[in-house]
Amino acid sequence: MSIMPGDLLPAARFKLVHNGIQDADTDTVFKGRTVVLFAVPGAFTPTCSTRHLPGFVQAYGRFRERDVDVACLAVNDAFVMEAWAKQQNVPPGMMMIADGNAEFTRALGLELDATGYGMGIRARRFALIARDGVVTTLNVEAPGEFRVSGAEAMLAALDV
Repeated sequence: MSIMPGDLLPAARFKLVHNGIQDADTDTVFKGRTVVLFAVPGAFTPTCSTRHLPGFVQAYGRFRERDVDVACLAVNDAFVMEAWAKQQNVPPGMMMIADGNAEFTRALGLELDATGYGMGIRARRFALIARDGVVTTLNVEAPGEFRVSGAEAMLAALDV
């Protein structure tokens, strides 16, 4: 069962690519702040690299104007996430979460079995808003879709 609005984000550990690579956990990223977390099936994959992450990179200033932090999650290792962030010109301050073992993704109940494509366990494409670690909005994409988890959809959700 996946996380739902009203739920507290589960405790998990992961690597955070934010001013270098560091060990982090859910409290490090979410406690005491509003965060839009979006997840992609994989760094450097087509939709993730041409639409999903670039949309948040372009809109990052608009989130910060609302005092909202932005974090991108993928089931990739920290070195891949760091290289992807550089290639995509991710702005300083935007967090990249490397959930290499899918610990956080599984705890959220939002994993995707992509073994049929040679990609193993990945995150489903989704975005959520968490306020002090509590999910207030959760938008999960249908398989193969990119409609409800982009930057514009999440900016609109913040205005509700």
